[in-house]
Amino acid sequence: MKSFMDKDFLLSTPTARALFEKANEMPIFDWHCHLSPKEIYENKQPEDIAQLWLAGDHYKWRAMRSFGIDEEYITGSKSNHEKFLAWAKVIQYCIGNPLYHWTHLELQRYFGIYETLSEDTAEDIWNRANAMIKAGGFTPKELIKKSGVNFVCTTDDAADTLEYHALIAQDSSFPCKVIPAFRPDKALNIDAPGYCDWVAALEKTSGMKVSSYSQLTAALLSRIDFFGKMGCRATDHAFTYVPYKRASYSDLETIFEKRMKGTALSVGEADAYRTELFRFFAKEYASRGWGMEIHIGAMRNNNTRMFEKLGPDTGYDSIDDREAAQNLSKLLNSLEYEGALPKTILFTLNPKDNYVLGSMLGNFQSSEAASKIQFGSAWWFNDNIDGMREQMKALGNLGILPKFVGMVTDSRSFLSYPRHEYFRRILCELIGNTVEEGLYPDDRKTLEKIVCDISYNNAVEYFGVK
Repeated sequence: MKSFMDKDFLLSTPTARALFEKANEMPIFDWHCHLSPKEIYENKQPEDIAQLWLAGDHYKWRAMRSFGIDEEYITGSKSNHEKFLAWAKVIQYCIGNPLYHWTHLELQRYFGIYETLSEDTAEDIWNRANAMIKAGGFTPKELIKKSGVNFVCTTDDAADTLEYHALIAQDSSFPCKVIPAFRPDKALNIDAPGYCDWVAALEKTSGMKVSSYSQLTAALLSRIDFFGKMGCRATDHAFTYVPYKRASYSDLETIFEKRMKGTALSVGEADAYRTELFRFFAKEYASRGWGMEIHIGAMRNNNTRMFEKLGPDTGYDSIDDREAAQNLSKLLNSLEYEGALPKTILFTLNPKDNYVLGSMLGNFQSSEAASKIQFGSAWWFNDNIDGMREQMKALGNLGILPKFVGMVTDSRSFLSYPRHEYFRRILCELIGNTVEEGLYPDDRKTLEKIVCDISYNNAVEYFGVK
């Protein structure tokens, strides 16, 4: 029987272990996350391990609800100590859930605690971890440095001022470069309840009047330019389903005017607006050499009662189940035909579409970049052992796995960086088994280059960060 999460965790062959030694030497490029630039700049010492672990972590909240924990111990008024004890009660039963591995990797890597967390050990681990936090070394900047992170791309609304990015950049003692990623979902979601309020926010940030579709795109272009000045190299879009409905410029003006007057739009009108505004964005990204991420398939805020109580991103999202292939192909093809398709990373939340997206890549590759169209890593509900293996197997079967841009943290937690180690172990085990089974030669120089490139180098080259 193997020891629990020892140095050979997830590594069953000599080849896998040797490759992991090389991969784990690489720094981290966190090119898609939800860390707060404000929190990075303010760099406050956390109160305790519960604040580090449980505040805002809807992965853990979902597990606690599934176990039957009362909401008062999750997002409610119970103390941090009580919430931590509730989490400890749950985690010992999370067999098969990546939260179990993430939790213990974080305890091991940041606190040097190798005991497993449970009801029996909770009080001791609470005291030991908090003593270390009190002694220092757990501010956001210290955790980022300790984790070997060279670049962080935060996820930022088009109307964001980016003031904290500017302030972080002034700190010459902080070696990590924190740059914005342009995420204009609020601009695209014209049928969302808060759309008109968001337009008002865009007017304020851009300093431009927005009373027509042409003025909207002008204001958004000014924001794209500003993001570029702040170092932006990545963009992000989330679609529950991929829209594709073409419209004329006059149609778009009419649709925008109707919405700003408070008139409800049809699904077709909203999709036409989304399609054409997305194409506007993509053309601008292509001209700048930015990487465009498309996350497909999240069905959000399913529980209306809890959404009204807690708001979005609180653990009430799941996987959508719609056909993706035809509209995605049409959308990408419309840009490719005009010579305006940017570097694009396609993510699916529904693993049934692994081969849909994996095969879509080959339709639109070009010599502009190695694997210009990428299959994004296993994401959200799929960033577990099975999900990561299946995503990489699909990419290996259909494309060029060694050009993969690798793992995304996709997290709001400053303790989440051991997920990159988790990914690298799974990657090296997958490739190591391929070699051990005689399916690829034991060319150690090439193999080491492959795992190091996937772990870090490919993303640096793809996004063109310096």
